[in-house]
Amino acid sequence: MFEPTPLNLPPYPFRITQREGVVFIFDELRKKHLVLTPEEWVRQHFIQDLIASRKFPKTLIQIEGGLILNQLQKRSDILVYNSAGEKLMLIECKAPKVKITQSVFDQASRYNSIHQAKWIVLTNGLQHVYAKMDLEKGSFAFVQELPDYL
Repeated sequence: MFEPTPLNLPPYPFRITQREGVVFIFDELRKKHLVLTPEEWVRQHFIQDLIASRKFPKTLIQIEGGLILNQLQKRSDILVYNSAGEKLMLIECKAPKVKITQSVFDQASRYNSIHQAKWIVLTNGLQHVYAKMDLEKGSFAFVQELPDYL
């Protein structure tokens, strides 16, 4: 059974249930119960942080958006849009025990070659990495903090 790890994100009053030995967390955006895996624990916390702390509207957050990369179907964990419908942030969530490494950044960069978001965010709930993309120059800069929704 999944034991939730304390994360480097504010705690939120999640609706957690258990059926037949399986633990579920209620996804407020998709309006359904999901199996509570370590990665889902991180994803739900990060989404709540975007909504509650950074004031991003729920309607601008998409979970597990599909994309085609090298003829393969992939899924990005979280995509955040701006009010004009442009992709603002690509967020890749990992389980707390998964280290944020160059290969994790490379994976998110490959996804962003399709999405063209202005930010790449990597999180395992304990460590958060923010990269501000310069899409015209094909470069990026790591920054310490994400901006709040404007």
